[in-house]
Amino acid sequence: MSVAEQTRLWHPFADMGHVRDHELVIDRGEDVWVFDTAGRRYLDATASLWYANVGHGRREIADAVHAQMRKLEAYSAFGDFANEPARQLAGMLCDLAPMPAKAFLVSGGGDAIDTAAKLARRYWAALDQPDRTLLVSRSNGYHGTHGFGTALAGIPANRVGFGPQVETVQVPHDSIEAAEQAIQRSGADKVAAIFVEPVIGAGGVYPPLPGYIEGLAALCKRTGALLIIDSVICGFGRLGSWFGIERWGIEPDMITFAKGITSGYLPLGGLMVHERVAEPFWSAPGGPILRHGPTYSAHATCCAAALANVALLGDGLLERGQELEQPLLDTVKPFADHPAVSEVRGGTGFLAAVELSDETLERYPDAVNRVTMEARRAGVLIRPLGRAVALSPPLTMTTDQLAQVGEAIGAGLDTLG
Repeated sequence: MSVAEQTRLWHPFADMGHVRDHELVIDRGEDVWVFDTAGRRYLDATASLWYANVGHGRREIADAVHAQMRKLEAYSAFGDFANEPARQLAGMLCDLAPMPAKAFLVSGGGDAIDTAAKLARRYWAALDQPDRTLLVSRSNGYHGTHGFGTALAGIPANRVGFGPQVETVQVPHDSIEAAEQAIQRSGADKVAAIFVEPVIGAGGVYPPLPGYIEGLAALCKRTGALLIIDSVICGFGRLGSWFGIERWGIEPDMITFAKGITSGYLPLGGLMVHERVAEPFWSAPGGPILRHGPTYSAHATCCAAALANVALLGDGLLERGQELEQPLLDTVKPFADHPAVSEVRGGTGFLAAVELSDETLERYPDAVNRVTMEARRAGVLIRPLGRAVALSPPLTMTTDQLAQVGEAIGAGLDTLG
């Protein structure tokens, strides 16, 4: 792209001094493949931004969106207004949830996190415990980039430079003891909720240690803190189930979701709220009101996309997130012996990471980008994540295509010597 053709689109999480002249413009997609404007084909090994779970170009979702927009594109869900796709989707999600629940539908993952944080605090105020406002998060955790999500961020770079934020407490992501000590130091009567990703995603793909999720759930029961499961990445097939948390057999107080709910075809997110937490707001007319909600809450066309997407997932795709976790781990496991690599992570759901060694990063500070760009030259899109490259393919990817992904990563690593 010449200087005269510099983009005026400000990209998220981008070095715009470089990107302004070096955009990769994606033009179309077909299943696990995407094509740039020059017609070059790439294997999408990240499902875009963790979300294209059913693959690209699904006619079933496009048709559902078209039909809904011809009937009613959207209408407010504030107050007593509703629409049928939102009602149908909410009912379906409540039937699928791992606890008795109500569904609050918003515009995306960041909205879902902010809603969960505000609702946790508002719930305790409704129970005459207004001092329970403190939120606990974990190192390496990612909870979006809205106000509360930024304050909860376990990736330090995502918090720097934004000034004072909502007070939170952060604990190591792999220690129940540290979480318990933090609650004791703060006072259990001050803690509103703990935010937990079943598998940490953007912070480096860290599966939980055995017993960790169950232990944290038990800690929340002992202390009264609400357990909020952030399944924005982990839901809708990524871990082989609807909300990702089911494989640990616990009942969260809330679950946030987005991304895979529509496979990215339209923006939608939300949270499942345990009926116990919803009860003060639902029990009788004249009770407390949750004075919160984005403009596009329960957007009719986005909900229609979600319904079509959920139908596709339910037709055999959902379980592939667990069925393919071992083949994906087998794809990256050999890189553990590569001299440029310190660790490979995966084995819990259809996502994995290859982390580079200290020595490699000291010798090549741009090593992660080198691997990413070499894989791109080989026709495979992977994601740079701090010290690692990450994979989260569509659930439609085949084992032969995983082999191609492995070859591309290997080619990238070999450029590092």
